[in-house]
Amino acid sequence: MVESSLGLRGVFRDFPQGVGIVTATGGDGPVGVTVSSITSASLDPPLVVVWIGQGASAWPVLRTAPLFALHLLHAGQTALSDLFARSGADRFGQATRWEPDDDGVPHLLDAPARLRCRTSRRIVVGDHVALVGEPLAIEHKAGASPLVRFQGRYTSVA
Repeated sequence: MVESSLGLRGVFRDFPQGVGIVTATGGDGPVGVTVSSITSASLDPPLVVVWIGQGASAWPVLRTAPLFALHLLHAGQTALSDLFARSGADRFGQATRWEPDDDGVPHLLDAPARLRCRTSRRIVVGDHVALVGEPLAIEHKAGASPLVRFQGRYTSVA
């Protein structure tokens, strides 16, 4: 049995994880949050899962948003990742190149991969929620080195 959450965190610091940003829109405008627990969950039907902390500033919107976008970041986007991870930051200000899609979901223009998803379900697990999405559209620019977190730092895959 794990004695503390620090022990669990320590294990996963040594396991590389891709970095992305989830965006959605709500009554007060666009929201977004950096995530590093991302996976494809099913190919038939196609489903992705991102884990969102219930304390994340974007969670109140994601809790009810019918649509969201998952942006997978490239190795040169550490500043963007940090911006969307920082509490109280102006995430959609001048530092961010973005535009709303036809449904108002924020589209980060420089991300090498974007999955526009319909929210399929939300599953509460401890202090996080598995946000399950059905990709409706996928944009992918092949060849970009992904942004990865490993041992508490950003790195890339060569």
